[in-house]
Amino acid sequence: MRPRAFPTSKPSLVAHMPDYDVLIAGGGPVGAALALALRGVCSVALLEARPEDATPLDPRPIALSHGSRLILDRLDAWEALQPVTPIARIHISQRGGFGQVELDHQEAGLPALGYVVDYSQLARQLSELLPGACNYLRGASVLTIGGEPDAACVDYQIGTTVSRATAGLIAVADGGVLRGVARARTHDYQQVAVTAEVTSSRPHRNVAYERFTPEGPLALLPSGERLALVWSTAPAHAQQLCMMAENEFLRELQRAFGQRLGRFEATSSRACFPLALKVAKSLPVSRAVVLGNAAQTLHPVAGQGFNLGLRDAWELSTAINAGAREEIGAAAMLAAFEARRRLDRGGGIWFTDILVRLFSNDIGPLRLARGMGLALLGAVPPAKDFVVRRMTFGARG
Repeated sequence: MRPRAFPTSKPSLVAHMPDYDVLIAGGGPVGAALALALRGVCSVALLEARPEDATPLDPRPIALSHGSRLILDRLDAWEALQPVTPIARIHISQRGGFGQVELDHQEAGLPALGYVVDYSQLARQLSELLPGACNYLRGASVLTIGGEPDAACVDYQIGTTVSRATAGLIAVADGGVLRGVARARTHDYQQVAVTAEVTSSRPHRNVAYERFTPEGPLALLPSGERLALVWSTAPAHAQQLCMMAENEFLRELQRAFGQRLGRFEATSSRACFPLALKVAKSLPVSRAVVLGNAAQTLHPVAGQGFNLGLRDAWELSTAINAGAREEIGAAAMLAAFEARRRLDRGGGIWFTDILVRLFSNDIGPLRLARGMGLALLGAVPPAKDFVVRRMTFGARG
C-alpha cells in the first residue's frame, strides 16, 4: 500500500504532546546517520520497512568522500566500517579523445580523496548502532503521513497492527514513502549501471578511474585487492553484459577501458540498475522534510549521491541541535534548513547532470571541447583544487 497524505480538512490529529521530537521514515544509511547524530539530544523514532531478519543485499560500491568520513567519525561509526579502501588518486579520461586529468590526495592536502565501501556493509554497520540511539522499529510500513501546526503524524503498520505516532518533525529518508504523497522532477538517462568486482593483471595502487565513453561513464574503484566496477551504458548493452560469459565480458570491458590496468582476468557475478535523475518537491504537509535519495537520486558519475545525502542528514541534525526543542519542525527552522542546503543540493545535481549530458555522446566538436577542458583542468592546479574540495565537502567546501 502506498503512503498518502492526510486530508487537510480533518480536525486536529494531535491533542497532546508529540510522542517524539523527530520521527525518521527510512532506515537506510542516511536515515540511520540522522538518528545517530541526534542521540542524546532529543527523542527519536525510526521506522524501517525492512523486517528484522532482512539483510541488505545491494551489491553497489559506495565511494565515500573524505568529508563523509569526517561525519561518520563524529557519529562513532567510522571504525565499524573497517576495512575500507582509500582512494589516493583519481584518473579521468575519455575514450576516443585526448585530454586527461589526475587528482592526487597529497596535492589536495587530504589523507585520501575518498574511501570505497560496499553499500550493504555500510547499511548493516549503521543499522547495528541504531538500537542504542533511538526507538528502532523494524518491519514498519508507512501508511499515511500528515502535519498539523503543533505536530506531524504517521500511521504505520507492523505485521497486522496499525499504529499512529506523532512528532515535532518527520524526516523522510526513504523514497518509497513519497509515492502518492509528493511529486518529483525526473529525467531518464536511458542508461543502466552494470556493477561487478573485477581483477586485473596490474595492481590498482589505490587509483580510481573514471573513463567517459559515448554510451556513459565507466568507473573502476579500488576495493581491497580487486576493483569495483560501475559501468553505465545503454539498456540493451547492459543486458548483454550481464548475460555474457565471463571471458566475453572481460574482453568487452578491456575494449571499453583500455590497457592502463593491464589485462582483466576475472569478474564476480554482475548486477544492474537503471539510472535516472529524480528530485522530489516539498512534501504537501507541514513539519516534514525530505533527505538523501528521497530528496534527490543522482547518476553515480563522480560518486556524489550518497555523500550529498549524508550532508543532508548532518546539516539537519546541526539545525536541530542549535535550536530550542519547541522549534523542532517549525516552519522557520525548516525554511532555514532548506535555504542552507539549496546551494549544495543544486550544485551536486547540476554537476552530475551536466557531466552525463556532456560526456555521454560521440559528437566530434563536443569530444574536442571535452578534451580541451580536461587538459586545461589538469594544467591549472587551483582549478583542480576547486574541483576536489567541492567533491569532498560539497558546495560550501
